[in-house]
Amino acid sequence: MEATIEVNGLHKRFGPTRALDGMTFTVTPGTVTGFVGPNGAGKSTTMRAVLGLDAVDEGRALVGGKPYASLRRPLNHIGSLLDAAALHPTRSARGHLLWLAHSQGLGAKRVDEVVAACGLEPAIRRRAGGYSLGMRQRLGIAAALLGDPPILMLDEPFNGLDPEGIVWIRGFLRALAAEGRAVLVSSHLMSELQDTAGHLVVVGRGRVVADTSVAELISAASSGRVELHTTARSEAMTALANAGATVAVTSADTLTVAGLAPEQVIAALSRRNLPFSHVSSHRATLEEAYMELTRDAVEYRAAPADLSGDRAAEEPTR
Repeated sequence: MEATIEVNGLHKRFGPTRALDGMTFTVTPGTVTGFVGPNGAGKSTTMRAVLGLDAVDEGRALVGGKPYASLRRPLNHIGSLLDAAALHPTRSARGHLLWLAHSQGLGAKRVDEVVAACGLEPAIRRRAGGYSLGMRQRLGIAAALLGDPPILMLDEPFNGLDPEGIVWIRGFLRALAAEGRAVLVSSHLMSELQDTAGHLVVVGRGRVVADTSVAELISAASSGRVELHTTARSEAMTALANAGATVAVTSADTLTVAGLAPEQVIAALSRRNLPFSHVSSHRATLEEAYMELTRDAVEYRAAPADLSGDRAAEEPTR
């Protein structure tokens, strides 16, 4: 069975709301694929469609070339975590995993293996309902791994993890992909995906905005921008603007310049005898690249802050 998730032309409406509008992408083995987009972009609906939990109006989603509903013992094909709270609160964490394992013809030995892999051994006999969110995330990942599947699909697995847990899951996901698995991870935490994912599918308003490697996306967002330090910020901004650049303030003494090469920036400041240092090509973060790609796909945007102290309302962006 090929370790892929194929999403092809998915359309889905919930009443008047268009949740998916031709969503199309493929998750391939051997890499962690980040699945990102603003709230309401269609990420959760797509994942539910892959698992057959939401029927689509048009298109198809395949797991290893087959619809999920046709899979016998599906945990052997794809492991998923969509909701870390989806467990019986009075059942022990080990009992929860044993129940899932028995449903797939798996034994207690496999339960013990995933418990150890996810660092759950000290608390495995406690009631799952008493777990913190971070511990429930680990339990959900353990459940997804029960069938040793070639495909994993995780929705916001970083949520609730402490710093040690974040470090663990970064390395764990990369190691799973290095074994040849296809790993799809939805997250709003761009900093974590930058250190974890090799590929990125960016979505907005129910369709794919970008489908590319993380390195290529950051490179494209970094292109043509220069970063510099100066103690004469206002004068430097004026000089660079007069030379045809677009200038943004990054911090108290740091500017980001678009539209001029580094040597042109140096020449424009030198003509005015303005102090500067550390002129270099700017390397964008994944968060910057993401914000640029999705700025027109945000469903709701915060209104400007009310200086009287009242909490700003959120207004729909038309």
